[in-house]
Amino acid sequence: MSRTRTLTTPKAAGTGRPEVGRPDVGRSEVGRSAVDRSARRARLVTLLLLLAVLVVAVLALAFGGDLALAPADVVRALVDPGAATADPATYFVVQELRLPRVVTGLLAGAALALSGAVFQALLRNPLGSPDVLGFTQGAATGALTAIVLLGGGATVVPTGAVVGSLAAGGVVLLLARGGRQQLVLVGVALGAVLTGVNGYLLTRGQLTDAARAVLWLTGSLDGSDWRGAATVGLALALLGPLVVLGHGRALRLLELGDDAATALGVPVARSRRVLLVSALLLAAAAAAACGPVAFVALTAPQVARRLTRAPGPNLLPATVTGALLLVAADWAAQRTVPGHQLPVGVVTGLLGGGYLVRLLVKECRSATV
Repeated sequence: MSRTRTLTTPKAAGTGRPEVGRPDVGRSEVGRSAVDRSARRARLVTLLLLLAVLVVAVLALAFGGDLALAPADVVRALVDPGAATADPATYFVVQELRLPRVVTGLLAGAALALSGAVFQALLRNPLGSPDVLGFTQGAATGALTAIVLLGGGATVVPTGAVVGSLAAGGVVLLLARGGRQQLVLVGVALGAVLTGVNGYLLTRGQLTDAARAVLWLTGSLDGSDWRGAATVGLALALLGPLVVLGHGRALRLLELGDDAATALGVPVARSRRVLLVSALLLAAAAAAACGPVAFVALTAPQVARRLTRAPGPNLLPATVTGALLLVAADWAAQRTVPGHQLPVGVVTGLLGGGYLVRLLVKECRSATV
């Protein structure tokens, strides 16, 4: 008499129905695969952005003024030691006039974008940036004080901008007491107050000082020198690795919330203080070099996030995007009106205003849905 073994299908607990399967293993594998694809895309986007930065920088050096130069002559003036004697005019235009401007734009754009990415991640708000939080207005107050009341020397104006930005940041952090919503509200309120103070300072100055102050307030790379580039470069060299390498993981986890970050071993209070102070110093250094250029810190992190399609602050892609945006905007500012150079802040203001309108329309559509 033969026995027949019956194969039974496991029943799901409490249902009596066959258990379809365990999705946990497959789900974790799919999650890891998605993370790997996202990381590869972020690296590819960063490399492409770096290539675009190189191309735009060469174009800005070649066609950044009234005198057009061949790109080959620009490269030769940069890398050939004998270019100074072979073609002194081209060498002077590239090395002395245009290269400091392009380098300052690259470094200032990178610093602003990195600062904006940190603020947006910490506040979990796409509007979090030095422009909105009052730090830019503080830098303007310091610079205007230096121009109108102290004569505005070559080193006095950048120093005043740094001091004003740091003072505004200190007031905001002190009054907000670490709260995200309070930080935004206090920053907006302080920015409004400082805007009124800046208007009053403009009325106190002489006509020449007022014209110079208005140009600085718009944000301009005209007249950039190696001193300003060194200021921003030093800030990036010191604070960039601290933010990206030292606290990049903590920043990603802080976007999930304080409770989740604490559960995963992040010292929330200390990490937030370090990141806020670092972002504030980066924004102050950029303002000292080229004035309060609007909206780069606001738009660059969001553009980078959409290009990479990756979650998190995307610090490196945002930094490169900011450098590209500012140099490209400065090049456009020089070529838009023939025979006249616009301040770069005019172009970035138009771009940032368009971005804010798009963001507002998107929020309204999501609210209606």
